[in-house]
Amino acid sequence: MQDYKNDVEAIDALRQKYEELLLEINKKIYGQDKVIKEVLISIFSRGHCLLVGVPGLAKTLLVNTIAEVLGLKNKRIQFTPDLMPSDIIGTEILGEDRQFKFVKGPIFANFILADEINRTPPKTQAALLEAMQEYAVTAAGKEFKLEKPFFVMATQNPIEQEGTYPLPEAQLDRFMFFILVDYPSYEDEITIVRNTTIDNIETLKQIISAEEIIYFQSLIRKIPINNNVLEYAVKLANKTRPGSEYAPEISKKYIHWGAGPRASQYLVIGAKTHAVLSGKYSPDIEDVKAVAKIILRHRIVKNYKAEADNINIENIIDQLMND
Repeated sequence: MQDYKNDVEAIDALRQKYEELLLEINKKIYGQDKVIKEVLISIFSRGHCLLVGVPGLAKTLLVNTIAEVLGLKNKRIQFTPDLMPSDIIGTEILGEDRQFKFVKGPIFANFILADEINRTPPKTQAALLEAMQEYAVTAAGKEFKLEKPFFVMATQNPIEQEGTYPLPEAQLDRFMFFILVDYPSYEDEITIVRNTTIDNIETLKQIISAEEIIYFQSLIRKIPINNNVLEYAVKLANKTRPGSEYAPEISKKYIHWGAGPRASQYLVIGAKTHAVLSGKYSPDIEDVKAVAKIILRHRIVKNYKAEADNINIENIIDQLMND
């Protein structure tokens, strides 16, 4: 890996790598620039993300494409009702030498696609979420460390809810970002159809190494942040809590449960990464606002009054940011 003279030079290098990543990813993924940026922010922030979108929006292709240009080992786990924790973590088998040995499961990779995570029972969901939090798994009484960088991108289908096991709020909190994947625009869909209905297989090149990703993840945490920006991020999280002294009337009226301290942490680290990828050396309040919705939307629980008045989470967050 290249040695940098100072942190400023390293930040410039990260920005350049980001531009190269976008160019390479856009060779296969069209019309999802916002989603791509949010996923990359999550990776460089050392977080995990949950993608929610209807089938056919290239969520799986997006994961495979990003893993390819990042040079990471990637695995896809298709979550089903009969999936067991051992199918993710691994299991012990009796070898030819009559000794038990541990055979590692698909969790032992750098980049995990947890496809339709809400289709598997809570016990299996918990096995994945433990790995996300601890960067390690326990099997046969032993702890096995996961290779870094380690990143989980889980997907959910918002349409088919029959026979699913929605993630409880405590488990949703493990995901740094909750990213909504929407339909492409008409013009982007024209491009998608034109480029995917011809016999043209685009070969992508690796832009960044695992070692560089780990370095840049640490670099992000060294970036200074002004007190007023830090205080804005923490106050924004506090505003979502109905019992907080900073809670405005909208929170008291429509929120049953607000975001915890992890949201404050993610708002700060997400703002730092957003600032760097936007060409700045320190985040400002606009960077906090840029990542606020994808960090807060799955950490706020509305009450019955919000449902009755047809108030959605996005409306609430908008008002909290502008209050």
